[in-house]
Amino acid sequence: MKKLLRNVLRSSWLQRAVGLLTAEYLRLVWITNKFSFEPVDVYPRVEPDMPAIFAFWHGQHFLTPFIKNKESYRAKVLISRHRDGEFNAIAAERLGIGTIRGSGDHGSAFHRKGGVGAFKEMVRALEDGYNVALTADVPKRSRVVGLGIIMLARESGRPIMPFAMATSRFIRLKNWDRTTINLPFGRGALVGIETIWVPPDADAGAMEKIRAHVESVLNEATRRAYVQIGRPEEAGHG
Repeated sequence: MKKLLRNVLRSSWLQRAVGLLTAEYLRLVWITNKFSFEPVDVYPRVEPDMPAIFAFWHGQHFLTPFIKNKESYRAKVLISRHRDGEFNAIAAERLGIGTIRGSGDHGSAFHRKGGVGAFKEMVRALEDGYNVALTADVPKRSRVVGLGIIMLARESGRPIMPFAMATSRFIRLKNWDRTTINLPFGRGALVGIETIWVPPDADAGAMEKIRAHVESVLNEATRRAYVQIGRPEEAGHG
């Protein structure tokens, strides 16, 4: 029975159905939440520095496809090769976002998880004018920025743009990344504080300082997003 259930969950037709339903649900959430932006002119500010690396926390990823507010913005998102990633990949593509499959974790399983190929593909995507979006924290270490995204910025010469998205109505799961499932009919906020560049000659010490700074900016963006929607008590959990 367990094997049958596992095979059904892994079946391509179910994954596609769930992915498409997820995409349409997220579209409903986006259009039924009144979003504010900080700064209010965030798009004119960031456009001159595109293509860029958009960074966000694990568990805050569901609405990230909607930062692409113009057809002229080309974007790809890094999604894990884990079977759960199939739903996310199908949903992202339904919402007009290209996908890169692999891991952003530069730990011991980097090669096994397709990290090398994914890293090269992200560099090529940036060279080809695509914005690339990925989680800044590595799996199982919530709210701790990994060096992978810093390495990507150094290698590609493109800036990191940390941001946070939050809605006033949500369900938070009790898992390692505190996944937030956004709900419709509320208020939302998108906060992007600054653009962060990594020098091409940055050594280990410089990269660690930048890594810590990206982490600080992401935490502050998350705090501000929850304050904007009237949920300041959630800033430390989002």
